[in-house]
Amino acid sequence: MPASNARFVVKARELPVDEVFLDLEDAVAPAEKERSRAAVVQALRDGGWGSKVRAVRVNDARTGWAYRDVVDIVEQAGGSLDAIVLPKVTSPLDVGWLDMLLSQIEQASGLARGRIAIEAQIEDAAGLAAADEIAAASPRLEALVFGPADFMASLGMRSLTVGAQPPGYAGGDAFHYAHLRLLVAARAHGLQAIDGPFAAIRDAAGLAASAASAAAIGFDGKWVVHPGQVDVVNAEFSPSQADYDRAELLIEAYDYYTTVQRRGAAMLGGEMIDEASRKLALVVAARGRAAGLDRTSRFEPPQ
Repeated sequence: MPASNARFVVKARELPVDEVFLDLEDAVAPAEKERSRAAVVQALRDGGWGSKVRAVRVNDARTGWAYRDVVDIVEQAGGSLDAIVLPKVTSPLDVGWLDMLLSQIEQASGLARGRIAIEAQIEDAAGLAAADEIAAASPRLEALVFGPADFMASLGMRSLTVGAQPPGYAGGDAFHYAHLRLLVAARAHGLQAIDGPFAAIRDAAGLAASAASAAAIGFDGKWVVHPGQVDVVNAEFSPSQADYDRAELLIEAYDYYTTVQRRGAAMLGGEMIDEASRKLALVVAARGRAAGLDRTSRFEPPQ
């Protein structure tokens, strides 16, 4: 949500999302940057965010706004802030700068060192090429976030719609390489991988396809830029009831076969299951539980 729009910030508190970030970067006009900092501080202090992760996207570290964004917000509302989203990260130096600055402010303000996390937004060719080094740059890092708009521009993609496939591209998914490279870097360092926004707000089918593609390869979530997109993205990142039931069933069955029958591999519904199957099932089961799904079946040991 743009921090400059008080109505949007109020609305954000009500949405069924995991995280809200108040934006000081691209969604805020240059003339509104300084006023918006004060609005962010007030919104964080006012509370009412429930269990949502409370984040702020500051300006690019190379701009004249970034330093004051971090200092003002953390000094005045650091106790109510969970994470800072750092945009346009092109090297580990960007993350290191923010880590050091946060440590200094935390020490001076009496905040627990390291309590404020960093989410690094990778948005261009240089950032993607350095994804592994960026992912290892700070223990504060919790997520790598793909930024499609600047990435598309940096590569020269012929498209005017953020997050959509470029018209005329016949090679499949134009973002597949970028998604997988970012995802591997994130997983190698124990981080979440978050897909960026899809700007065509009225194109629900396009949004669903974009979200489904990212979810299918393992991304943990996707940014939305409008309340109307929330339900579509939540649906695509939640497993189906059938997949969730199957995952829980597989976990139970594997536990039975390995502990009671002491077998490392067994058959379940015509399919062989083993330790690798259990690992896959744990991922689906965890996401189903997070989505609030209830089981509709249980494993029945063979007689």
